[in-house]
Formats: sequence, C-alpha cells, structure tokens
Amino acid sequence: MRFALTASLCALLATAPVSYAEADKQDYSTAERLLFMTQQLQNLQPPTLLRYTFGKTGSLEEAFTDNVTVALSAKADGGCCDAKGSFLSGARKQPAPDVASAEGNPVILYFLEHDVREMKRLTGGAENHFRKRLRMAIYQNAEVRDVTLSYQGHAVKGKEIVFSPFLDDPNRPRYERFAKKNYSFLLSAAVPGGVYGIRTQIPGEGLAAKPVMVEELLIDGAKAPPR
Repeated sequence: MRFALTASLCALLATAPVSYAEADKQDYSTAERLLFMTQQLQNLQPPTLLRYTFGKTGSLEEAFTDNVTVALSAKADGGCCDAKGSFLSGARKQPAPDVASAEGNPVILYFLEHDVREMKRLTGGAENHFRKRLRMAIYQNAEVRDVTLSYQGHAVKGKEIVFSPFLDDPNRPRYERFAKKNYSFLLSAAVPGGVYGIRTQIPGEGLAAKPVMVEELLIDGAKAPPR
C-alpha cells in the first residue's frame, strides 16, 4: 500500500501518487514510512486471510466486540496480493475498498477511515478536517519507539507509533471533550501482515476516570499490551 493505492488513502493523506523510488527522494517522517511505505505483505503466500478482533469500550456508548478481515488473493502474475476487506458486521459494517496489488496492509487505511467517520459523527466536524489533523500529526508529531509484544504466546519485537492529533487544533474548542484523543499503532514483522494492533483512546477527566471511549483492533493471536 503506497500512499495512493486508493482514492480514500489519497484523501486521507492529501497527496499525489508516489513510487517507492520517488518516496526516497522526498521528505516523509519515520512514522509515515512505517505506516504507509513498508511492504508488509511481501512475505505472505496467497490465498491468506488476516483476521482481527475489534473492540469498543468506554463511558460514552455501548461496548461491543466485532471482527475485521483482510482476504489476500494472488495477483494476475501469481504474486501477492490483491486485498479485499471486511470491516465490522451487520449494522456496524463500514466500507472497506478492495486494494489491487497491495504492498502494505490495508487494515491501516480501513481503521483510519473508520476513525474519521466516527469523529465526524461524534463532533459534527468535517471529515477533511480530521484527515488533515491525522496527516499532520503522523508527519510532525508522531513518536516511534521499540516495543516487545506477545503473539501466540511468544515475545516478538515491534514498533509503536503514538500521537495526539487534536491537542493543538485551532478548532479544539468545538469538540473539547474529544481533544485529548490519542492513537497507538503497533507494528511487527513477526506477525502476518505486519500490523499487530491499533488503538485509540479518549481519556476521561481525572487520573481515575474511566476512558470516554477506547477502540482497539488486534490481530488474532495477539495479547493487548498493558496500559
């Protein structure tokens, strides 16, 4: 998944298509390169089904648990992979566009597009505004650190990317309750598809307060890191 395999990803990142060769000549942050310029599917053999558990908790709305999948099939030349996604089910099901000749894991795109729609629903703000804030945070403010994760009972090495895109938003007063929302992406080459998990949290007020909302996606076989 380069920066522009789908129109949705272009909209999220507000960028024109770039090749890997062009990307090497341009200014992208470490977080951008890890999330959007890593060939996370290159070692997989199609057909393969990547399975994730999605959970929502918090004081704002009813909690639920659901599933996300990415079905990988062979390209016309037999290589990996064309991707077909399914994001949640039933009334919660959200669009997950097919990605031809995917190189990165489209589950990142699916989660971010879901998140943008949720922010619009909760705040009444514009989707393009939230996409811009995410893009700026990943480029300017994301912290990348080494982590050790637990996958299928084994310790594996990974990277965590964390950022809070709305703290310095000029529009913050319009949705103050959600302004402290933070994002965490857990990546590891030791798990199929390279994406261990994604987590967003809107903290409550006060150290002991229950979070307003937590959404977490974890690859099957993963163990949620302590928080």
